[in-house]
Amino acid sequence: MMKAVVIGVGRMGRRHVQVVMDMGISIAGVCDQAQESLNECRKEFNLSPDQLFCDAAEMLKATKPECVIIATTSPTHCEYTCLAAELGAKFILCEKPMAVSLEQCDRMIETCKKNNATLAINHQMRFMEQYTEPKQMMQSESYGGLSSITVVAGNFGLAMNGTHYFEMFHFMTDEDPFEVTAWFSSEKVPNPRGAHFEDRAGSVRVTTRSGKRFYLEVSAEQGHGVTAIYAGRNGQVFIDELHGIMHACVRKAEDRNLPTTRYGTLSDLQEKSIQPADAISPTKSVLNALITKNNYPSGDDGRLAVATLVAAYHSHEHGHIPVTVDDPVLPLEQVFPWA
Repeated sequence: MMKAVVIGVGRMGRRHVQVVMDMGISIAGVCDQAQESLNECRKEFNLSPDQLFCDAAEMLKATKPECVIIATTSPTHCEYTCLAAELGAKFILCEKPMAVSLEQCDRMIETCKKNNATLAINHQMRFMEQYTEPKQMMQSESYGGLSSITVVAGNFGLAMNGTHYFEMFHFMTDEDPFEVTAWFSSEKVPNPRGAHFEDRAGSVRVTTRSGKRFYLEVSAEQGHGVTAIYAGRNGQVFIDELHGIMHACVRKAEDRNLPTTRYGTLSDLQEKSIQPADAISPTKSVLNALITKNNYPSGDDGRLAVATLVAAYHSHEHGHIPVTVDDPVLPLEQVFPWA
């Protein structure tokens, strides 16, 4: 039986422990520097004292796991990923955002390659019905192809959740994000993960080379909900992500060749329930994809999401200019205060 360990057993880390157990993988150990988190994890999952560790290196050396899950905050992702790879782990699943600098992302990727470890970042959208179904609909002849995506939400953080949506845009379009323009909110809301962390709110526009567009509106004065609108030539799909409600409208077949200026033609309507956001099942899908090496969100995918975020910072700080994601002016070494 494959052995796994989890580094970081706060709220999300304990969900990873649940995923590992549900998949029939052996939990060889869990690690956290906070004794309170270890106690909560031991109680919730009936772990033995010899499965609890305060030091990650000690745990990895003692348990020699094939799979390592890193669910700490972002400043330690690089350190623990590289440590796990160097100590022999073959599968590493790291939480997002991948790291707090582009240089750290690059170091994680290179260290895993050097040590023959497969690295995945826990970007889950490609396994969630909220995204797979609109993608299929937009790719159909009736909808005529995806043109834009607009997400409007409460202040969920451009690093903590915005990186998820940058990867979602990558998945939905099958294209890399290319150009980013950003306007950050002036207000900096206290971070629930600690006073030393900072995440920004605001508006971000991302485009691909072919012209597909993504608009993310998560300003500081917005405090509720997550909705997404997918727009194609002939129709739109609206999803209330937190409540699992989908509303879709598409031109009737006889009107699909009319010009786009005929936006008010009669529509075929569809309303249905759709699986609402959930931390457990898509994480299970990511871990299974990693272990089988099949369609997992890779380190390169995670770095692309971080690069998109860094480009947003650069755009905002330089007068909201458009910035390309691969622009050499992006700071590789700059460390950001993300959780």
